[in-house]
Amino acid sequence: MIANLDLAQQFMRANRIDGWLLYDFRGNNQVFKRFFAARHTTRRAILWIPADGQPRLLAHAIDFSQFDDAGVERDRYLRWQELPAWLARLAASGGRFAMEYSAGNALPVVSIADAGFVELVRSCGVEVVSSANLIQVCIAAWSAAAVANHESASRLVEEIKNAAFALVHERTKRGGTVGEFEVQQFIMSRFAEQGLETPDPPICSVNANSGDPHYAPDAQHSATIRRGDWVLIDLWARVPGDDNIYSDITWVGFVGDSPSDEHRRVFDVVTEARDAALKLATERWSRKQAVRGWELDDAARNLIVARGYEHGIKHRTGHSLSPGPLVHGVGMNLDNLETHDTRDMLPGIGFTIEPGVYLPNFGVRSEINVYVDPVKGPSATSAIQREIILA
Repeated sequence: MIANLDLAQQFMRANRIDGWLLYDFRGNNQVFKRFFAARHTTRRAILWIPADGQPRLLAHAIDFSQFDDAGVERDRYLRWQELPAWLARLAASGGRFAMEYSAGNALPVVSIADAGFVELVRSCGVEVVSSANLIQVCIAAWSAAAVANHESASRLVEEIKNAAFALVHERTKRGGTVGEFEVQQFIMSRFAEQGLETPDPPICSVNANSGDPHYAPDAQHSATIRRGDWVLIDLWARVPGDDNIYSDITWVGFVGDSPSDEHRRVFDVVTEARDAALKLATERWSRKQAVRGWELDDAARNLIVARGYEHGIKHRTGHSLSPGPLVHGVGMNLDNLETHDTRDMLPGIGFTIEPGVYLPNFGVRSEINVYVDPVKGPSATSAIQREIILA
């Protein structure tokens, strides 16, 4: 088992949770997978983690051998009637069970257990509560090795970002051009040279393309970059391995000597919004006050709205950075736009702060990474863009 059981059980005892019930069907629960690496299941499986004592797994007979070396006590079932009977025995004394559940589907990333299974568990006489913060404590938290590897990846990603903008400058300084796709592939080649991994190619977007947050060039669709253009580069990579954390940053630049006044205005608004979210995080930590994902999102977004650019907002302020296969992790997001993220900013987790303003002619996003050190609190682990790059 690869998630931290001690931390999970400590959290449950501190929050009056009697146990954690992780339900999986055909590999649909990414949280369940973090406890059992490389298992292929075809039937329902349930992992029970009590607040005190040893975990126990219920697996179907046909999948039972998948867990032979899992290091956990197991029960086998064959007939469907055996599964609710097992749950009833587990819940005989009632109590509060945490599950991958979010009231009102407020947190879709946590709402994994289907309504029918939640109903089944409730019918056993227990209260079902969300495992959202439990997931943060034992799965989204960074290990000491992950912190060190993230620092290494951040240094390399920063260097590669600088090299990409230098390539744009070199190709365009005498009236030449370079394609978005060529810049993207240059970054990919540098990732390979430095031994970094990424699940997807980075984004290089020019002018109006940068006004689309999810635009990405490819061999068939790639705009030309030349003098006088606005360029956004978003890149993410990590030291290989699912225990490690991606460095995920976005910077913007102008190909020439003098960006327009509008470029500067929007850049200033976005970077002020970024800094406002980080300031709130650090201030709440220093006062030993809780802060939640939705509040950090509001801190950034409200500033953008106050500056008159609400029409340019197209996404939340930031996403979780956590161990696992995904760039967007399983912890707290900075979100009160797409969802209402009520998860706490807990010690040991990480996230991005990346507000953006997207207009018809260009877009600005400024993305940094933040780690919440259990002693020092939240601080940026990536370089922070203060000025528009002049490429």
